[in-house]
Order: sequence, then structure tokens, then C-alpha cells
Amino acid sequence: MNPTGLDLPPLIAAFVFGLMGGAHCIGMCGGVMSALTFAIPPSMRSSARMGGLLLSYNLGRILSYMTAGALVAALGTVLSPSLLARQLLQGVAALMLILMALYIANWWKGLLRVEAVGRRLWRHLEPLGRRLMPVVHFPQAFALGALWGWLPCGLVYSMLAWSLATAQPLLGALLMGAFGLGTLPALLATGLAARKLNHLIRHPATRTIAALVIIGFAVWQLWSLSMHSGGHSHANH
Repeated sequence: MNPTGLDLPPLIAAFVFGLMGGAHCIGMCGGVMSALTFAIPPSMRSSARMGGLLLSYNLGRILSYMTAGALVAALGTVLSPSLLARQLLQGVAALMLILMALYIANWWKGLLRVEAVGRRLWRHLEPLGRRLMPVVHFPQAFALGALWGWLPCGLVYSMLAWSLATAQPLLGALLMGAFGLGTLPALLATGLAARKLNHLIRHPATRTIAALVIIGFAVWQLWSLSMHSGGHSHANH
């Protein structure tokens, strides 16, 4: 049994990870969303246009996540020619999910240190994003979102570790797509709905429950991995 095989539970889990990471996403990308809103001339701020620009931005962002997921999964095919290597990658992915859970529950913030990995790349991309401001057209919003999808983010890196372990580009892309869709409600919601959603996401009980679910999923992965490994060992004997 491949614990990172693409079936319904992993896709749902990836969506939940994105949903519960919404508070972090608002902190990382909320400024861009605000900039998109305030950069639009008042005469052009119709609900339909605003909604279209914000949706275009997020589609670009999610497409970047899916592209990264496919790329790292392709790298996984190179790094995991043997069963042992694949099992090690899957083990690392499960441990990254546990780190994500600890972050979401506010029990340990060590995951933030992982973000330093992507800061060098981001230094080159950030100036390109500034050139696209102010955003008044849908293609501009889409392009800006595609750039901001590469913003250093520990939660995204945790999901990329999971995609890497799949060693299948399509699976990696779909997992990242499910994760990206999970982040949409927090970033698209506005006004009272946003305040209610943020309160729900930030509530300690909600975050604790989500963290325990994620840890449970990661433990299930590790248990499945050990059973799979044990089965092979007995088969060899």
C-alpha cells in the first residue's frame, strides 16, 4: 500500500491542510489581496470586476502550486529509484505533515525556519511582481498571482514534500491543487464573512482539532509505510 497514493482521503486531507492554514495564508498573501483591491480605480470597483480580479490572482497562485508540485514529484522519480529511497521520501513527507500540524495548532513554529530555503529565489521574483502593480486587468492579476505562488511559505513546502514523495508529477500537481483550493475561502472571503471565517480558523479549538486530524493522517501514513516495509522484509525471507 502506498500511503501517498492518490485516492479520496489524501485529496481531502490536502484540502483541509489548505483550509486550516488559511490564517497563515492571510498573513502571507493578504497584503497582496489588499493591494489588488486598493489599486483598482474607484470607478472600476464593481463587485463583478473585483471578484474576477481576485479569482484571477488566486488561479495564478494555485497554478504555481500545481507546477511546483509536478516539478518536485518529477524530481522524486529521480531520487526514488529504489524501494528504500521511496520509503524514506514518504517518511520525510509524513514528518513534514506533523510539523505543519504543530504550526497550525500554535504548538511549535519551527516550520517557519523552512521558509528561509526559498528566500533567495524570491529576491529575484519580487521585483517582477512590483512591475505588475497596479492591477487593473485580469491577465495582470493572473500573472501576479502566478509570481506570488512562489512566495516562501512553510506550509507550501510541507505539501511539496508530500508531492515529492509521490514521485508522480500528475499526483503531485493534483495534491497541490487541492491544497490551493483549500486556501481559497480565507483569501476570497470579504467583509463580515471574512471576519467570521478568520475567527473560526483562528479559534484554538478549531486549530487543535485540525492539528490532531493532520497528525492522525501522518501517523496513518507512517504506520502504512512500516506495514508495507515489513511485508517486503518477510517476503524477502
